Amino acid sequence: KLEWFQNVESMLNHHLAGLLGLGSLSWAGHQIHVSLPVNKLLDAGVDPKEIPLPHEFLLNRQIMQDLYPSFAKGLAPFFTLQWGEYSDFLTFNGGLNPVTGGLWLSDTAHHHLAIAVLFLVAGHMYRTNWGIGHSMKEILEAHKGPFTGEGHVGLYEILTTSWHAQLAINLALFGSLSIIVAHHMYSMPPYPYLATDYGTQLSLFTHHTWIGGFCIVGAGAHAAIFMVRDYDPTNNYNNLLDRMIRHRDAIISHLNWVCIFLGFHSFGLYIHNDTMSALGRPQDMFSDTAIQLQPVFAQWVQKTHFLAPQLTAPNALSATSATWGGDVVAVGGKVAMMPISLGTSDFLVHHIHAFTIHVTVLILLKGVLFARSSRLIPDKANLGFRFPCDDPGRGGTCQV
Repeated sequence: KLEWFQNVESMLNHHLAGLLGLGSLSWAGHQIHVSLPVNKLLDAGVDPKEIPLPHEFLLNRQIMQDLYPSFAKGLAPFFTLQWGEYSDFLTFNGGLNPVTGGLWLSDTAHHHLAIAVLFLVAGHMYRTNWGIGHSMKEILEAHKGPFTGEGHVGLYEILTTSWHAQLAINLALFGSLSIIVAHHMYSMPPYPYLATDYGTQLSLFTHHTWIGGFCIVGAGAHAAIFMVRDYDPTNNYNNLLDRMIRHRDAIISHLNWVCIFLGFHSFGLYIHNDTMSALGRPQDMFSDTAIQLQPVFAQWVQKTHFLAPQLTAPNALSATSATWGGDVVAVGGKVAMMPISLGTSDFLVHHIHAFTIHVTVLILLKGVLFARSSRLIPDKANLGFRFPCDDPGRGGTCQV
């Protein structure tokens, strides 16, 4: 029934405490009780045929005590808050395991245990059958700033009645997350020997970036369909959505300007290089060996991330990722991860990427903000179109 999906607080509790909290906790349990001992023996060069079966680690504590001495103390350190006792299998190393080129499994077990605690707490924050906790509607409607009019008033009703609005937000966030995953899969490779399997690494990056892009484009499409089919102007007076629509000319013209600026300038740098190359004047090109355009801010961010943990986490073996700086991590004679030094070429391609994603945002947002009306067709919303690119002759109203 529809009402079941509209019970927002129960859904939050279920997803946060149940799926993410207990899910992470059980995954941490598996990593600690099965993955860690097996991988420790594999890393030490033990023949796989000699390694005990997974259930033996659970049933025979002696095997675990031999590998991780704190297992002999049982749960006493947990209940007496002496959690540091468990630091032999819940570590804070940073960097990569030099044997496998993957993240330290004891680090990832520690991470999932901590995540589980956070989400189990988060799952108890929302008001359900008992009169305690937050109400999502109240939180949204309390969000009013000096420049935001009615703020989020009306958005709760939109998100509990329009699947397209829900889908648009979920696709935008899921797509962005996929692109974040793409970057972390190579900079912090989670699986043993993944980092030295270059074909797999390239494929994982390409896959997650493309999928993320598709999801974000889908977010724009479904947001526009929401505007056509589900948006009711009478319920959205001076809230943030209404104010976005009323400011659409300023938003789109600024985006238009920034796309033109980025397009001409970043492409212009490449045209300059092509021309100088064709004229045989390499000394006049933009490159690390001629006219330098160093990405100084990005280099500063990198250096900060490399140096900061030496002060804030003095016991860690290294920073979060070898990409920030430090030594090359090699496994079996192949580079698993190394500092990614940024130079002129990164500066150039960064601005081309900035251009492409701003054009994407321009196209998507223009489709959303002009889905119901435009200067040329102010009554689009009343002409019986069912989706933004619809019209009687199927020629589309996207352009108008």
